[in-house]
This record gives sequence, C-alpha cells and structure tokens, in this order.
Amino acid sequence: MNEAHADVVILGGGLVGMTLAIGLAKAGISSHVVDNSDPAAQTAEGFDGRASAISTASWNLYEHLGMAEALAPLGCPIASIAVTDAMKPGRIDFQPGEADGSLGRMYANRDLRIAMYAAAAREEAISFHPNAHVVTRERGEHGVSVTLADGRVLKGRLLVGAEGRKSPTRDEAGFTPARWDYGHRAIIGGLTHEKSHGNVAWEVFYPAGPFALLPLLDGADGVHRSALVWTVAEKDAAAVLAMPDAMFIGEVATRMHGIFGKIELAAPRTSYPLNFHHTVRVVEERLALVGDAAHGMHPIAGQGLNLGLRDVAALVEVLSDGARLGLDVGDAQLLARYERWRAADTFMVATATDVLTRLFGLPGRVPSAIRRFGMAGVQRMGPLKRWFMDEARGMSGDLPKLLRAA
Repeated sequence: MNEAHADVVILGGGLVGMTLAIGLAKAGISSHVVDNSDPAAQTAEGFDGRASAISTASWNLYEHLGMAEALAPLGCPIASIAVTDAMKPGRIDFQPGEADGSLGRMYANRDLRIAMYAAAAREEAISFHPNAHVVTRERGEHGVSVTLADGRVLKGRLLVGAEGRKSPTRDEAGFTPARWDYGHRAIIGGLTHEKSHGNVAWEVFYPAGPFALLPLLDGADGVHRSALVWTVAEKDAAAVLAMPDAMFIGEVATRMHGIFGKIELAAPRTSYPLNFHHTVRVVEERLALVGDAAHGMHPIAGQGLNLGLRDVAALVEVLSDGARLGLDVGDAQLLARYERWRAADTFMVATATDVLTRLFGLPGRVPSAIRRFGMAGVQRMGPLKRWFMDEARGMSGDLPKLLRAA
C-alpha cells in the first residue's frame, strides 16, 4: 500500500483550502492537499468574468503568506462602494479616509489562483494532489486516513473539509446545516466599457435581486473592465442565459443607467444557483470545516471568500499555538477553540447577508421609499458608516494575527 503522512489532510485545494495549507506551512505544519480539479484549467489564459473582492484583512493575510508582491500589480483598489435602490435618490457612498486606504481590491480569480499555486510550490511542507478523487475518509482516536481512487493512502492527524458548498466531507460527518434556496441564480460575466469605473464598486438593488458591478484593472490595451454579478429569478435564468449577446448587453445597459457609457460583453456568461447554509458546529473528532463547507451565503456583500480566509487565519493560529505547546494538531481542545472563535463572526455575517437579501427583495413603492429613507440616514451618520466600512474591510472583532497589518 502506498502511504504518505503529513500533519493535516486538506480536502479541497481552492482559494480557501490551498491558502490554509500555505499558512500551516509557514507555521511548520505539513499538509496533504487533495483537489479534484486541474490547475491548468483553473489558470488558463483569458478572462472568464469570475472575480473576488479581497478585503483589507484578507490582504493582510496574503502579505503575511508572501503572496502580496505577486498580487499587488494585478488588483484593482476599491476606492468606494455605491449602494442604491434601483438607481433612485437616497444612495449610500462608502468611502474610507486616507489613513484607511481602499475598501479592498478586486481580482480576477485566475490571478488569485496563479499566485496561490506559486506560493504553495515554494513550500516543502505541502504535498499537492490535483486531479484526485477521494474514495474513503476515516477518522479515529489516533489519526485520519484518506484513500484516493488511484490507491494512494494519505494519513494525518487532522482532516479539514474545504471542498465548498457541496462538501461531501461535511455531509458524511453528519453535520446538519440550516439551509434554504433563494430561488435565484447569479449570472456572471465580464464587461468592457467606454467610461472609467473610477474604482467604484456598485451594488444596485432591484426587486428581482441585486445587480453588482465590480471594478477591475484596465486591460493591457487600456480598455476599461468590470465584473458583473446579476441576480435573476431562477424561473428567468434560462432565458437570460440563452439571450443573444446583443440582447443581453441591452438588458444589462438598461439596469446600468449609462454610468459607464457604451458597454460590451468581454467573457462568456456563466451562472450558479443562490442558496444559504450555515453550520453551528464546524468541528468533530479530528475534523474541521473551513470556507463554504461551513457557511455559504448570498454574494450580496462579497464576503464569502473573505469569511473563508478568516477561517483560515483563525485555524492556522489555533493549530500553530497548539504545536508550540507540543499538542496534537487534532487535539479536541484546539478544535473547540477554533469553533468558538469563528462562531459569532460567521453567524453575524451570514445572518446580515440573508436579511439584506430579503429586505431589498421586497417589491413595491412603499418598501422602496422606506429603504431609500434609511439609506439616506446612514449616508448622514458618520459613525454608522464607519462601522459598516470596518465590517466590509474585515477589520472588526477579535482578529487573528494573520489578519492584522504586517
């Protein structure tokens, strides 16, 4: 039998799982990272419209892990966020002071993956197993074992589920998350446009769902670019995806009210269904969940990846503290500390995004007027705006060391 040993076995080598492996390696903790995807496909040339907002706290994590230098020239700073109810009067403009810097940075997911794979390749403590499929997972009093389809057996002292929303590790372990379907689908695309976005991220709320325009760096040819996340009812999604490009652009332009001038489609449309799930428990015997395996939410505030990276920072700190004391990385006390640390933050963010989704989804003139009145009030209240910005930047609460400024 072909067996390989490491301290931790991480199932899922995406933006959360692989970043966890890099953080553990920096702390002297070895890992196997198992992923069923092909890195070549994940980093193929071309812009596919998939992009992520990286908060200030997540950027601090990348700096600590040695990824910031490669990423710095590729990200578009978010100078402000404009929140509006269907482009009507009464919007909120979140704009930090000079001392705070930007509200975050927007990255094409491809660029994040390239930097992540390069950082992982520099760490001898990481054994990466791409294009791999898990056949069995076993956890016991003294360790964990994962058998792959090709017969390899990976052993460790802690198993981490990082496979995303459909995590088989979570489901097999018997976790019972609260979950529901919003009956909506996110349409993802890339846009080029005549006018500069001015580093402004737009969150436009329509009764059918939010419509987000996320700023990206200009292309090599100087063309202005943004990522689009358009939420539509599930019953309408097939028709939207089947629209000819010209018709689709026309529908998008109608919702943009000309803020970017003439627009064109720069990437094929993709989509995914929107749902919610949240697990109260994120640990079991020699098992921890991170990222979307533990909490999946509406992309309304762009916090999904950032919340997963906060899981990473907390778990790295807990396990490295334990390792310095000579404790087993699968020690139940360490895992309980991780669960306590992440419980309040994940619940608050998940609940807030759900409430916002439902609040802005109420149709009619009266709900719209009430929303715009409230937004106008927030616009005038500096301390409240500051609180919202700190939340968006990930700089509130009890921060792990990796999330603090380097």
